[in-house]
Amino acid sequence: MKCKSILTTAVLTLLPFSTAFAEDAINSGDTAWIIVSTALVMMMTPAGLALFYGGMSRYKNLLNTFAMTFVAYCLGSIVWVLWGYTLAFGPDVGKFIGGLDHIFLNGITVGSVTGTIPTYVFVVFQMTFAAITVALVLGAIVDRMKFSSWIVFTILWLTFVYSPVCHWVWGGGWMHAMGALDFAGGNVVHINAGVAGLVLSSMVGKRLGYGKDAMFPSSITLTALGAAMLWFGWFGFNAGSQLAADGVAASAFLVTNTSAAVGALAWMAAEWYVNKRPTVLGIASGVVAGLVSITPAAGFVDMKAALVIGLVAGVFGFYSVAVLKRKLGYDDSLDAFGVHGMCGMWGALATGIFANPAITAGKAGLLYGNPRQVWIQFVSIVATVLFSALATFIVVLVTRAITGGLRVDEEDEVRGLDGAIHGERGFEIEF
Repeated sequence: MKCKSILTTAVLTLLPFSTAFAEDAINSGDTAWIIVSTALVMMMTPAGLALFYGGMSRYKNLLNTFAMTFVAYCLGSIVWVLWGYTLAFGPDVGKFIGGLDHIFLNGITVGSVTGTIPTYVFVVFQMTFAAITVALVLGAIVDRMKFSSWIVFTILWLTFVYSPVCHWVWGGGWMHAMGALDFAGGNVVHINAGVAGLVLSSMVGKRLGYGKDAMFPSSITLTALGAAMLWFGWFGFNAGSQLAADGVAASAFLVTNTSAAVGALAWMAAEWYVNKRPTVLGIASGVVAGLVSITPAAGFVDMKAALVIGLVAGVFGFYSVAVLKRKLGYDDSLDAFGVHGMCGMWGALATGIFANPAITAGKAGLLYGNPRQVWIQFVSIVATVLFSALATFIVVLVTRAITGGLRVDEEDEVRGLDGAIHGERGFEIEF
């Protein structure tokens, strides 16, 4: 008994100093969850978003939309591991950008650890975010942008627009230091992509016949399926952003589903009231609006707040697409700005209102005694909008110079980009 007591005491004494209990030691449960989350987020781009955007495109541009989405993911994958990751998460340089210490992933090995997961897993997880963000932008310019211009734009935008904003928020930059809250990408992903889409669409110009000719979606069925796949993948997007399999991840999972469901119902109700019809496209769009709005707040708010966030997102998203777009007269083909930009802003601001310290300790919003958080969120939104707009404008100018113009020939636009660029058709139908 005496020997057993001595052995037990020795084990308990040594446990706190074991590498298994070190702050930066791999936790198998956390690692497994983030690997699964990474796979879920990966699926969102070449499957979920491709279907969602492709179905809303005209039938003659369906494959071109798929191709642009696929290429965005492929280019994002390569740019990220070559230099994007180090620009976003390398050693901080002036609170603006990451250093080049990890260019080509230099210095990262199989033994490198970030928190409780292998750094390689963190790299790939963040890569899926970069890829889907630039892919979201293309929703604003389908039907009319040159494929070569899209390729050049994607590389430049990920380098000079996405990476800096990512560093500001998640890589130790000035927004992080200021205390801005963005759990899974309100500023980094949705506002950034939405504003970029608005700028790009304005510089490319409106589609031929916009506002005059009917432009029917090729397949609402594909869009609805894409929305469902985005919803499924978004659990990895939001709950995975906790980078651990714990209670906060579980809460993020819950509020993500809640906001998406309420967003769908709210958009449906608004459309039903205004247009007298509850369309499937509206329901699918409402799902995405709810998902976008809860993204920055997912790890900070409770279920009751998610109900409010999703409700406002559905109505606000419908207004942005059905009313605001028409009044301002811009041609954002698939409403990248109206859904992602506008609902991303609402979600970022709502985070400052509803952040609950009972969910994540130390993160409180207006309703929990910290009105300053609303101001911080507002500053972060304005800064993201201004930087994304200006930097995207410059990137588009450079792209135009490199590729000799942004827009396809008028003849090709009328014919359709599936045939003109790819020599393929999305559907082979014989009568």
